Amino acid sequence: RQRWRADERALRKLPVHVGLVVTEEEPSYADMASLVVWCMAVGISYVSVYDHNGIFKRNNSRLMDEILKQQQELLGLDCSKYTVEFANQDKAGQVLNCQSTLKVLSPEDGKADIVKAAQNFCQLVAQQQRTHTDLDVNMLDNLLSSTNGFPDPDLVLKFGPVNSTLGFLPWHIRLTEIISLPSHLNISYEDFFSALHHYAACEQRWGK
Repeated sequence: RQRWRADERALRKLPVHVGLVVTEEEPSYADMASLVVWCMAVGISYVSVYDHNGIFKRNNSRLMDEILKQQQELLGLDCSKYTVEFANQDKAGQVLNCQSTLKVLSPEDGKADIVKAAQNFCQLVAQQQRTHTDLDVNMLDNLLSSTNGFPDPDLVLKFGPVNSTLGFLPWHIRLTEIISLPSHLNISYEDFFSALHHYAACEQRWGK
């Protein structure tokens, strides 16, 4: 645990929200769990897990079991509780960790969520609860359900050979730093920390 704290202090800046995007066809629950636990260990507050086939979301209990196992192995049992949320579900579970929040996402939380938000806004206009001039960035953010309570990702770690995020939160990654890694399979902590170090050193111009 001392190593996690030392690594956090070694970074000039730490992303608040990290997206873990797998573009490979065969996702690994153990390797993804390692990435999630490492994010939490260094102090990242929000983590999103995404694969374009929705495998992690359909099998989130299996992913959670692996995360719990690795939390106990790597972090011990003395961390405080945090809430794990699953997008578009009402369920929330308690596990042990260090004040981080996780969402498991699938393509339905991307473009489909934007379409649903637009439909909801049109319904509000039809009911004369809103006018078309009320629609702005903040309004659309509030209407989107998949990332309710989550800030936009500061960093996306994309795993695999595909040069695309394959539908991961297209509205929310306008200003996100995206770092590509060859694979999440058998990824090492050193590879993960190197990506964080690269993010900490980059100059973000926010579109300027």
